[in-house]
Amino acid sequence: MTLAEMRRDALECWRAAVEAVHPGRLVSARLRRVDDTLCLGAPGAAVTARHAGPVLVVGAGKAARSMAEAVARAAGQALHGGIVIVPHGSDLSPIGGVTVAAGAHPVPDATGEAATRRLLEVVAAADRSTVVLVVLAGGASALLVAPAPGLDLCDKQEVTRGLLLVGADIEALNTVRKHCSQVKGGGLLRAAAGAAGVWTLVLSDVVGDDPATIGSGPTVPDPTTFADAARVVARFLAPEDVPAAVQRHLERGLAGRVPETVKPGEPVCARTRLLLVGGNRDALGAAARAAELHGYATTVFPAALSGDAASAGRAIAARLAASPRDRPQAIVAGGETTVRVVPDGRGGRCQQLALAAAIALAGEPAVLLAAGTDGVDGPTDAAGACVDGETAGRARARGLDPEAALARTDSHPLLDAAGDLVRTGPTGTNVADVVVTLRATC
Repeated sequence: MTLAEMRRDALECWRAAVEAVHPGRLVSARLRRVDDTLCLGAPGAAVTARHAGPVLVVGAGKAARSMAEAVARAAGQALHGGIVIVPHGSDLSPIGGVTVAAGAHPVPDATGEAATRRLLEVVAAADRSTVVLVVLAGGASALLVAPAPGLDLCDKQEVTRGLLLVGADIEALNTVRKHCSQVKGGGLLRAAAGAAGVWTLVLSDVVGDDPATIGSGPTVPDPTTFADAARVVARFLAPEDVPAAVQRHLERGLAGRVPETVKPGEPVCARTRLLLVGGNRDALGAAARAAELHGYATTVFPAALSGDAASAGRAIAARLAASPRDRPQAIVAGGETTVRVVPDGRGGRCQQLALAAAIALAGEPAVLLAAGTDGVDGPTDAAGACVDGETAGRARARGLDPEAALARTDSHPLLDAAGDLVRTGPTGTNVADVVVTLRATC
């Protein structure tokens, strides 16, 4: 079995993972119309909620368009418009009366703010005959942007950019986002107080599939507090790096002068229903089945990937080194790691993970592919990278130093020169990252 064959197999496994979390199919399997009634429920399970009346569709995320299209098909004539927000560069044609608007990710922009303002206005106008059906997917936290009173878009951009640069994990980042927002942390649920109910369909991109973290939980109660947000800011940012308006806002929240996010037990929570349609484990299962079909003895990494990307890459390489060598091996892993970016470093968490693994796998008949299921890895044109036991040697032959590039968080130029970047373009879905590691019989 050659490296070229294993690289092909790894890419096919990743593609199987992405195909398994196609958002439109996942939504269609959980939303159906029976006569004049729209029914919500997981396949093979009891119906969670029913509604015979108008349906307003709103939401945000990289997969929001495909999810909204599936909702529109199920709702039929009951569809009464709405608005979903997707990343710039997406198809913005309307969906049966549902407006499709664009915003920026991962740092929000003015177009996303304007679209969110329209979304909140539409939701606030819903009456007791109407169900607000919300579609959420990865990217929603940046695309849904409505700064809290006293803050502006620049404040949100600055604090988001600062936390991203120092490698704050998604839970920490979203804790701050929720407490600087009118839409997150149950804010959308509050805005829909006049509606018959709020149904939320979620495609998860976060480890553990916590609804309060996915998209910063716009339609669910928030267990975090202003004290938690203040602790995140103090942990990750120097005082001079915190926008003054954000610091004042958090201090006012700590003093009880700003309302908290929606909390469990509040009356508004009684009218909401949430259904997880898919997540990273679904993608990993599909990748593992594909690897088995290709003849690999396959193991799914027991824990979701998190923390430092380079450490995760080395851990996967070590796990592969300890696996039996009497038949081809596959290790499938997934999650969302972080990178503490060095100034001028270029890459993404998947590329950083892959480069660390390439160094550890040098000389091995092995391949590792790490890529975002959304087709995007950091502020680059790549989804991730596919490295092998010869990657480090190819880079050195071109006068590049893999260890130095890893230390500088500058993986992209080196992997590009080695011919190891994976470029797919946006996939239309997002359930975090998938890593496929393969080794031939030794």
